[in-house]
Amino acid sequence: MATWRNPITQYISLKSKRTNLYYMAITTVLCSIFYLIGIWQHGGAATILPSIPCSNNETTPLSLDFAAHHTAENQVPIPPEARVVHFPSCNSKFSEYTPCQDTDRSLKFDREMLVYRERHCPEKNEILKCRIPAPYGYTTPFRWPESRDVVWYANVPHKHLTVEKAGQNWVRFEGDRFSFPGGGTMFPRGADAYIDDIGKLINLEDGSVRTAIDTGCGVASWGAYLLSRNILPMSFAPKDTHEAQVQFALERGVPAMIGIMASQRLPYPSRAFDIAHCSRCLIPWGKYDGLYLIEVDRILRPGGYWILSGPPVNWESHWKGWNRTREDLNAEQNGIEAVARSLCWKKLIQRNDLAIWQKATNHMHCKINRKVFRKPPFCNGQDPDSGWYTKMEACLTPLPEVSDIKETSGGQVAKWPERLTAVPPRILSGSVNGVTAEGFEKDTQLWKKRVSHYKSVDYQLAEKGRYRNLLDMNAYLGGLAAALVDDPVWVLNVVPVEAEVNNTLGVIYERGLIGTYQNWCEAMSTYPRTYDFIHADSVFTLYKDRCAMEDILLEMDRILRPQGSVIIRDDVDILLEVKSIADGLEWESRMTDHEGSPHVREKILIATKRYWTSPPPAHQQQQHPIKTAS
Repeated sequence: MATWRNPITQYISLKSKRTNLYYMAITTVLCSIFYLIGIWQHGGAATILPSIPCSNNETTPLSLDFAAHHTAENQVPIPPEARVVHFPSCNSKFSEYTPCQDTDRSLKFDREMLVYRERHCPEKNEILKCRIPAPYGYTTPFRWPESRDVVWYANVPHKHLTVEKAGQNWVRFEGDRFSFPGGGTMFPRGADAYIDDIGKLINLEDGSVRTAIDTGCGVASWGAYLLSRNILPMSFAPKDTHEAQVQFALERGVPAMIGIMASQRLPYPSRAFDIAHCSRCLIPWGKYDGLYLIEVDRILRPGGYWILSGPPVNWESHWKGWNRTREDLNAEQNGIEAVARSLCWKKLIQRNDLAIWQKATNHMHCKINRKVFRKPPFCNGQDPDSGWYTKMEACLTPLPEVSDIKETSGGQVAKWPERLTAVPPRILSGSVNGVTAEGFEKDTQLWKKRVSHYKSVDYQLAEKGRYRNLLDMNAYLGGLAAALVDDPVWVLNVVPVEAEVNNTLGVIYERGLIGTYQNWCEAMSTYPRTYDFIHADSVFTLYKDRCAMEDILLEMDRILRPQGSVIIRDDVDILLEVKSIADGLEWESRMTDHEGSPHVREKILIATKRYWTSPPPAHQQQQHPIKTAS
């Protein structure tokens, strides 16, 4: 059946379609005209019809540019104040310069309690504005675990220890390298056998012992051999007691710092370490009202152990070889025993040359026995976690309150490896302001994502074994170190004393990681070329208007190994200034976008320190000293 349409309706529909076509055509023509006018005003005909260069030489290929032209570096123009300033190299005599442990400066300070060997940093007008050179012949260190036993002579050119400790198997010189047999003054059968002896007295295998501190560490062989047992050591010794001992430890790939027990607290929080160790470390434990054992008590976890070998332990068998009288050694032993009892420690055992004490798990009984032991009194009002230029006091750091005698003060940490990701007791108790259990877990996942991104943009970090010694300059909760736990590296987690939440270092230790406090306006207590990799998260924002950006970067350059890398994340404006200074340090650097989005203001700077050393010895006499800043 045919469909009938009204002729009038059909006409109106056809006319409407023609009208729409006319409007579309006129609009298209007008837009094209305005577009061509705009192009002409911004570049003329050459922009409309660009010329393509040709070549009659058929063997010369056409050069095309496929590089990205919208990188993080190009998003914001470099301001005039961020112009490149080049930093010269320092004189070769500064190749082992440690600014805050400078020997000449230390002689100006008091010898009493070895105060002169503590940190004494240069004044602002004394800071070197030059790059510390590596010694001539410097070579990339051996990779871990080989580095535990072998170090290049050119990297630490000091043979003094090979003579002084020749009979104790600390270190040997062989051709172009040093070897470390694992010996020590009190472990002639080697550090491994010595640790086995300790393991027969306390449990080192069930994960309850994870963090350890070695006071007066020598070349850190005790710490080096603990690492294979999943125990993470922090070793320290003063500079120049035995030449280059801490430098040897770091070159071996063992965590260590320059440090001394003198008049100030150690730069660690309270309740940090599961074990404290002294093997003939020459610290006068019984003197000054037991001040140094009191400090060990502060940093020792409730239920933790103090291990002592060497004088005066087992003095009855060794007193002649130690060239001391029986009376003197007996008095020293009795003094140590008395201080330990006053701290409410329990002596677990003394077998042969080893003595082990255990700290109480809480202070319920200890508060009662203050009627017997009036010294040391409990500290009143001091921050137990303060460890930066804080004077030691002869008072006992009180443990957190408990409601039951069987309870562990501050909460029981999980055993390793669960300890790494379990919510730390300090967070569960609410003692870290602004950090919740949910925030901790989010931070852990965030750093897993970030480290994965870092490895995609820094091939050296992704290469297992390429790096060994890592530094996180603003570690917060230790997320970076936790994300790298399966790599053959160790990370020193630094919590700046200026950080908004500056008591997070206790959380880091409760995770089974290690770290220290630091003010980045000053130099670290470590040798040049300590670290293979440095990470700096918002460090320059934190220190803006506190000290010069170039001084922080010069310190980073000092402690970074040749061909080591740096990853800095910060606001884009700050990073542009950082990059300018990094260029002046002759780092190879590039900026990349935030791992989340290119629209985030926070960017990432990746830099590598190029390989360079002092000139050959014949040319070093021609060098001129570098003047300090005026």
